[in-house]
Amino acid sequence: MSTAPHMNNSNTEELPTDLVELARLIAALPREHRTNLEPVLNRVTESTKRRRRILNLVQDALSQLRLDMKYLVFDLEATRRERDDARQALEEETNRGEE
Repeated sequence: MSTAPHMNNSNTEELPTDLVELARLIAALPREHRTNLEPVLNRVTESTKRRRRILNLVQDALSQLRLDMKYLVFDLEATRRERDDARQALEEETNRGEE
């Protein structure tokens, strides 16, 4: 029974081409060599997939952070405009009361 990672299309799309080539070469080796190398290849393959998933999560988080920052800046600018308008209205009302 082979423990080599199954290299179907969905797996190979997320793996570097060098790793796919290495898996192909290991699969072509005689059984005694292949059984020694397949566990290591499986660990490297899983580690690569895990790193790719983590990278995707980080990229998604950064995209969300950028969007959140845009909303916060927009909200801050709107709040400042409202504050300035309220301050100006208060000053105008105060000036009218003094006249």
